[in-house]
Amino acid sequence: MEDFEKHVKPSYERIIFRVNKHNRYSVTVLVAAIVSKLDIQIYEARSIDNILQYPTTGTVVAYSFTSFDLDTVESEVAILKGKGYTVIAGGPHVTAMPQETLLLGFDYVFLGDGENSIIEFLNGAKPESRIFDGITKRVTLDDYPPICVEKKLFMPIEISRGCPFNCGYCQTPQLAGKIVRHRSIDNIVEYQKAAVMHNKTVARFITPNAFGYASKNGVTPNVAAIDELLFKIKSTGVTEIYFGTFPSDVRPESITDEVIKVVKKYVDHNYLVIGAQSGSNRILDMIQRGHTVEKVEEALETLANNGFYAKVDFIFGFPFETKQDVEETFKFIEKIVKKYNAKVHAHTFMPLPGTPLFKYGPGTLKEYQRKFLGQLATKGLLDGYWTEQEKLAQKVKKYTRRNV
Repeated sequence: MEDFEKHVKPSYERIIFRVNKHNRYSVTVLVAAIVSKLDIQIYEARSIDNILQYPTTGTVVAYSFTSFDLDTVESEVAILKGKGYTVIAGGPHVTAMPQETLLLGFDYVFLGDGENSIIEFLNGAKPESRIFDGITKRVTLDDYPPICVEKKLFMPIEISRGCPFNCGYCQTPQLAGKIVRHRSIDNIVEYQKAAVMHNKTVARFITPNAFGYASKNGVTPNVAAIDELLFKIKSTGVTEIYFGTFPSDVRPESITDEVIKVVKKYVDHNYLVIGAQSGSNRILDMIQRGHTVEKVEEALETLANNGFYAKVDFIFGFPFETKQDVEETFKFIEKIVKKYNAKVHAHTFMPLPGTPLFKYGPGTLKEYQRKFLGQLATKGLLDGYWTEQEKLAQKVKKYTRRNV
């Protein structure tokens, strides 16, 4: 447990963030926002036992969680409320199911952007609905730091937030909004310089679509802005730049010859992560992906012509897919692996609360799908956590349907 102490007293003496492997980035952003505006003791706890060391008076416990954490969160909140703690929550699951989250025992819930809302709460705001609205009241990214230098909390810098698409399996448009907001180049560079001063010399970025940075529509590359951004990032003293790889990726329709040639000048990788999701145009249409199989191949060809290859995301186990859809995906994968040296990152369909496809229930892989994926993995052409995701999908179904 780390102590983030400090300077002025809002309505509470201390806030404790319950940290797990899924929420490190979101907690860092919230801590950074609080430190930039308020003086309050800030702690992080890696277990409920850590939290119980603190008095209930003057303490608020904050959770940021996904649907996959629901069982743990539910049991811990029951214990904390039984002890008399004030407990609040935000994150993807909360934004999708706010009323159900309140029924778990939380005192207040936070939807969408959390930076401004949590500061309002700590300053004494208490809406009658017990819901803080960060959806209609979106924040400007430059108003809040992407890292917390004071507490030495570093992470990839979030350069864009929001997604103009409405992919049926994704919570991002609801959580972050459909209007894409971009952090300014000067602001990004300022914090990258601060990170380098603390020996954090590898530059990575958080964005739904790296090549959509500073784009008016979030898709068509603003090549001049990307060039300027990466040039100035390089000048901060970073030793490596990763742009269009984890923890972000690139939409296939954003990959152009011009933008690849610019990015190639600066980055320290020869691949990009691309979301294809299926090799069937029927499935792509059903999941509202917004591009075709042909557009994916066009992107891969552009990459290959510029000395890059792709790690391509595919989702398996859609409840509404036919064997023909699956076979089209297999054939497409076999083609891009051979022709473009692509690698495959496999996922099992996991319907999440608040998404258009939630009603279809969890994905289950057929035996012939497992065999195909296993063969690719044996050849070193595939990675991913499709087996674990199949179990997680069932877990989400169990807990969300029960709480509904």
